[in-house]
Amino acid sequence: MSPTDVRILAVRWHAVPVQTRVPLKFGAETVTEVVCARVRMEVERTDGTRATGWGETPLSVQWVWPSALLYLERLAALTHFCNLLTEAYAAFKATGHALEIGHRFLEEELPSLREKSNATLAQGTVIPTLAALVCASPFDIALHDAYGIANGVPTYSTYAAPWLSKDLSAYLTPAADSPNVSFKGLFPADFFRSNPEKRLLAWHLVGGLDPLTDADPGADSVQDGYPNTLVEWMKRDGLLALKIKLRGNDATWDFERLQRVGALGLAAGVRLFTADFNCTVTDPVYVTKILDRIRAEEPTLWEHLAYVEQPFPYDLEEHPIPVQSVSQRVPLFLDESAHDWRIVRLGRELGWSGVALKTCKTQTGALLSLCWARAHQMQLMVQDLTNPMLAQIPHLLLAAHAPTLAGVETNAMQFYPEASAPEAVVHPGLYRRNAGHVDLGTLSGAGFGYRLDAIKRDLPACSFEARKSV
Repeated sequence: MSPTDVRILAVRWHAVPVQTRVPLKFGAETVTEVVCARVRMEVERTDGTRATGWGETPLSVQWVWPSALLYLERLAALTHFCNLLTEAYAAFKATGHALEIGHRFLEEELPSLREKSNATLAQGTVIPTLAALVCASPFDIALHDAYGIANGVPTYSTYAAPWLSKDLSAYLTPAADSPNVSFKGLFPADFFRSNPEKRLLAWHLVGGLDPLTDADPGADSVQDGYPNTLVEWMKRDGLLALKIKLRGNDATWDFERLQRVGALGLAAGVRLFTADFNCTVTDPVYVTKILDRIRAEEPTLWEHLAYVEQPFPYDLEEHPIPVQSVSQRVPLFLDESAHDWRIVRLGRELGWSGVALKTCKTQTGALLSLCWARAHQMQLMVQDLTNPMLAQIPHLLLAAHAPTLAGVETNAMQFYPEASAPEAVVHPGLYRRNAGHVDLGTLSGAGFGYRLDAIKRDLPACSFEARKSV
C-alpha cells in the first residue's frame, strides 16, 4: 500500500437544474432543459489526511437515453440511479489511486447496479449502458479530483509512476492484429501531449434548429444579449471550427445544410468542419453519397472537412456495421458507441478511424480509451456534452492533455451561458471563446484546479448522501 493511496469516506450529490436559452436539437430529440449532477466526494489517504473532491456532469437525458418514454420518466430513473451510485461509491471497499479505484468500480459494481436499478423499472424499460456511465461520471470525476487534492498535486501529474502502482497492461489488452503493441511499463501520461495546451481551438456546434442568418426562422426569438445566428456567433467569437448537426434520415436536407453552413463558414474564415449524423443512419451508403456530393460539388468545403462523427446506431455490438466505405473517404469517429476501450477495439475492427473522448463517460474510461486508441494509431477528439459550470473544467483539461486532431468541442456558452456565470468570474477564458479559442490559464492548484474557494456558487439542497459505515 502506498502512502498516496486513498479510500472513499463519504459521497453526496446535488441536482442543479439548467434551462437552455435556445433549443438544442440532435437526432430525433430536442433539449430545452437539463439537470447537472454535481458530486462531492470525501476521501482519506492512508496516513489519515482527508480531502474533498468535486465532479459534475449534465444528465443529458435525450442524448444518453433516446426513447419514446417521457422525458420526466427517464429523468426520474436516472435520478434514482444517482442515489444508488451515491450509496455504492460510499460503501465501496477499495484503496489506491483514483484510476485504480475508478476502474474497479466500473468493472465490479456498475453493471450489477444497473441491473438492480432496471429491476425496479417498468417491464421492458432498461437504463442504457451510456446513461449508466453518464450518471457514474460525476462520481468518478470527483474521485480523481479528490485524489489530487489529498496529495497536494494536480491530478494530471499523477497518471504515471510512482503514483500508479500498476501499468496499463493491468487494464488494457492490445488488438489481436497488433503484435508490436504492448502496454507493459506504460502509463496514461505516456500518451499525453508532452506539453499540455493552455489555449485550445474551440469547435462551435451548429444545431439542427439553429438559425444561420437573420433571414432564418427564430433569428430574433431570444433577446438576451447573446448571438442568435451562426453569422453572429462567428463574428463575436472569431470561430474557426464548426460541428454541423444533421438529420441522418433526409439526405437532401443534410446535403443542403452542409452546403449552406460551409459557404457561410468559409466566407467568415472557418478552417475546419465536421458532420455529425447523431446515430440516425443504418446504411453507410447514405453517408457516402452525401460525402461524394460534397467532394464533387463543394470541393473547398471537402478540403476543410476534418472528420465525420458517429452516423450509426449507439450499440456497436448489436449493430456491427462495417464502415470502411466511409472511413476511406474521411476520418470516421466513434462517439455515442465508445463506452469503453473494448468498444473502441471493436470499432477499429469495423473500420472506424478515430474516437471522440468524453469525460461524461467517466474520467477513468476516457483515459483508458485514449491510451488504447493512441497505441493503435487511432485519431482522437474531445467532444462536449454541453458542459457548463464545473463540468467544463475536466472536459477542457482532457483536451489539453490528449493529442486531439484539433482542439475541443465546447458549446455550453451557446445554449446556457448564464448557467456558468459564477465560474466565469474566476475563469473567464473557459466560458467564452475568443479568436476561436478557449483559455485554460486561470486553472491552478491541486486536483483539477477548480479554485472553488473563489467561485460564489449557491447549490440547491443535497439530493442524496451516504457515508461509509465504520
